[in-house]
Amino acid sequence: MKIVGIGGGTGLPALLHGLKQDPGVEVSAIVSVADNGGSSGRLRNGFGIPAVGDLRNCLVALSEDESLFADLLQHRFSCGNGLGGHSLGNLIVTALYQKSGSLGQAVRPSAICCG
Repeated sequence: MKIVGIGGGTGLPALLHGLKQDPGVEVSAIVSVADNGGSSGRLRNGFGIPAVGDLRNCLVALSEDESLFADLLQHRFSCGNGLGGHSLGNLIVTALYQKSGSLGQAVRPSAICCG
C-alpha cells in the first residue's frame, strides 16, 4: 500500500514515523514550506528560500530510527554568533538549496543520507 501524507507542522512527521513502522506501507509526503517561525523563518527571510524546518522534520521521520545523520539534522545550536536557535538540518538543506537552486534537488541528497 502506498500512502502520501500532506501537510506540515508537528503532526505530519508524527504520522509519517508511525506509518513507516508497517513494512507493507510505502510512505511519502508533500510538505508545506510556509513556516515562518524560528530557524526556518530566519533562513527564509535571510536567504529568500522556502521554509525548510517542516521538511527537515519529515526527512528525519522517514529516516532510519537510529540514523546518526538523522540525529545530526535535529541538532539545534544553543548559542554561537548567529547560529543560536538554528538546527543543523535547516542549515544543510539551505546550503543544498543554494548549491542546486532547487528545493527538490536539495532534498535528494538529504533523503539519501537519512537512510
